[in-house]
Amino acid sequence: MNKQQCRWWRYGILVMMMTVGIGLPVHAQTQPAKRDVDFERLLPWMDGSFSSEAQSKADTSFQHVVLHMKRIWYDRTDGAWFYVEQAMAAAQDRPYRQRVYNVRRVEQGMIESAVYTFKKPEDVIGAWKDTTLIDDKSPSELVKRRGCEVFLQADFASYIGRTMGMACASDLRGASYATSEVTISYDRIVSWDRGYNPANEQVWGSTAGPYIFLRTTPLPFGVAKE
Repeated sequence: MNKQQCRWWRYGILVMMMTVGIGLPVHAQTQPAKRDVDFERLLPWMDGSFSSEAQSKADTSFQHVVLHMKRIWYDRTDGAWFYVEQAMAAAQDRPYRQRVYNVRRVEQGMIESAVYTFKKPEDVIGAWKDTTLIDDKSPSELVKRRGCEVFLQADFASYIGRTMGMACASDLRGASYATSEVTISYDRIVSWDRGYNPANEQVWGSTAGPYIFLRTTPLPFGVAKE
């Protein structure tokens, strides 16, 4: 190899090192980030308004309840956040349940929905339709309901989840703990919340089965239904 060929050889090595990074394999530079398809599909399915009106008309064991879930705080990077409000259809200005959910991937095949409450929930009533009531707030103003996390797994065209054991404390109507079971599909949320006393006797919640909340607001254009 003459001097000119040697210079071109050294130049080629330098260019290659600058392109792919010294000591790094080529595939480490070009491998695209893997999308979390299950997680991305779940979020718009949760976002919207839902009603148990059809179920209440078919079975008087169930009442007409409305459920609103609105995604908030889009700029946060610690999962997706939702404001949740639940009320009797005839008294939507007086919700009996207000929550904030933090939904995030915790491991392969498992998505966690952590549950929070506001210290002054009356200040944010109606935030599902007027997010300015909640835009300037942050998780530091919330109280986490430890043990009440719902763990979700994708199951074909739905997500199925529940709380774990007796970890979710509750003192409502003499209860000592509560359980939640949920199935989320593109057109409905099936939910069954129950409270139990220390003798494991149910003291609140439906005894006839889960509530079926049908979607009343359309999915955004292009959102997958399966």
